[in-house]
Amino acid sequence: MDNIGYTALTRQSGLMREMQSVAHNIANMGTGGYRKEGLLFSEHIEALGRDQPSLSMAQGNVRRTSYIQGAMEQTGGAFDLAIQGDGFFLVETEDGQALTRAGNFTPSPEGDLVTPDGLRLLDAGGAPVFAPPGAQIAIAADGTVSADGQPLTQIGLWRAVAEEDMTRRSGVAFDLAGAPEPVEDATILQGFLEGSNVDPVGEIARMIEVQRAYELGQSFLEKEDERIRGVLTTLGR
Repeated sequence: MDNIGYTALTRQSGLMREMQSVAHNIANMGTGGYRKEGLLFSEHIEALGRDQPSLSMAQGNVRRTSYIQGAMEQTGGAFDLAIQGDGFFLVETEDGQALTRAGNFTPSPEGDLVTPDGLRLLDAGGAPVFAPPGAQIAIAADGTVSADGQPLTQIGLWRAVAEEDMTRRSGVAFDLAGAPEPVEDATILQGFLEGSNVDPVGEIARMIEVQRAYELGQSFLEKEDERIRGVLTTLGR
């Protein structure tokens, strides 16, 4: 394959990955705490020689997550929590600790607050958050959990030291490459849930744009294939 074909194929490959990201975002528009993702393209330029045009190849191989806050929805649920500002909840998984913005917790049969997937919410000291069954639970803005007016523990808010230390493990959870650091300038809202930060109109517009760009590239490849076949047919006569 010549340079033109390789250049077009790298572009098509990147556009396919971006379309997958857009489709994933659209599918999670209604997922609470979801953070939309996009794709970063890098351009590689190679000089072909003196008085010759350079060769440019683009790659879309770096995923980027947007951490813009989503809209708040009041639910009134005692165990529905939303974060106002920066930071994440810390949850316990089989593979270690993970971060999430999804705050739709429920008490487990043992009394621990867990996510819908059964991951336990951790407090500021890294221990599971316990809610005594039958008690009136109140959660203050600083994360202090009280049962019938008696303080029990404090929910911790955390973040990664660097964004590149976070890797998406599922729709709303992120794995950590290192230890998280506490967040001091955020508050917890009891009885609220944070929605997805996906902009539906923007994502649909982007989907159309990427689809058209892919179709244009496919048309170019088909015409280039016809050109090469024509040259080979002419030379073979």
